[in-house]
Amino acid sequence: MAVATVLLSATFTTAGAQGKRRDVSVSDRTVTILVTAHPHSARSREVARKLQKDDFAVREDKRPQEIVSVSSPSEAPPILAVLIQDDLVSRVNNEINRIKQFIRQLPEGSRVMTAYVTTGTLQVRQDFTTNRERAADSLRILRSSSSGSPYNPYVEVIEALRRFDSQPVGRRMILLVSDGLDTSHGFRSSSPMLSVDLERAIREAQRRGVAVFSFYAPTVGLTSATRMAVNFGQGSLIRLGDETGGEAFTSGDDFVSFDRYFKEFDELLGLQWVITYRSSSIGTSFRPIEVTTEQDVHLHHPDGYSPR
Repeated sequence: MAVATVLLSATFTTAGAQGKRRDVSVSDRTVTILVTAHPHSARSREVARKLQKDDFAVREDKRPQEIVSVSSPSEAPPILAVLIQDDLVSRVNNEINRIKQFIRQLPEGSRVMTAYVTTGTLQVRQDFTTNRERAADSLRILRSSSSGSPYNPYVEVIEALRRFDSQPVGRRMILLVSDGLDTSHGFRSSSPMLSVDLERAIREAQRRGVAVFSFYAPTVGLTSATRMAVNFGQGSLIRLGDETGGEAFTSGDDFVSFDRYFKEFDELLGLQWVITYRSSSIGTSFRPIEVTTEQDVHLHHPDGYSPR
């Protein structure tokens, strides 16, 4: 069989008295990572659904690590923050009910937060709750004007990431609905490889073990006006997904609806595992992690992490 190999990232975590995140102890350094299969065929999809703990191997800094546990989707309800950029074009409002439906259909035990990436600071409409109905009902229509434009989306993504510190370790994710463009340091610096705050958001997500999934939609600003802005924005979302273990859903310059995005996202949510392993690494340098399986399945994860 072919071997699927990918680099990923994780965050040091240990289980506290209530199962919440706390600093790493010297004697018990465990790392929890989210693993998502990306099947390339119906056969690959069936193989992925049958993967068990013994089918995975983890290496950190090229050294084998001891896997403590592997949880399937049914054993690890999502811990999900839904973030929507407030200056997206008005037709995104047609998708609000679809987002509400998605939240309501999440499995029992899911924890959901909703917030708007908007002018000033992150506007949290509903902090993490297991009441999916309440979370869905907290969504509102967008401003869809420059009055709702954030300083840049990634500063407020970092704000949202900090709210995961109060949550248990597990299947941590963000669903970001955004154009992904950061012009806060000038248009030239909005390139995916030059955005300072995109880089910070990636590091913070990796450190907390949060995978960022995104749906692209244009704003009333530059991504409705220039192809270069679209390229920079979508490229930034793609980098954010690749390096945190998530995925960016895009459809060219524009979008018609989120139906196709949700169809793919729903499938990926059913092909995830939460893997906890005991790290043998020391030092403070960046640590690449490699997860492999001997089955014919492509696995997707963040690409590394830096310990505190």
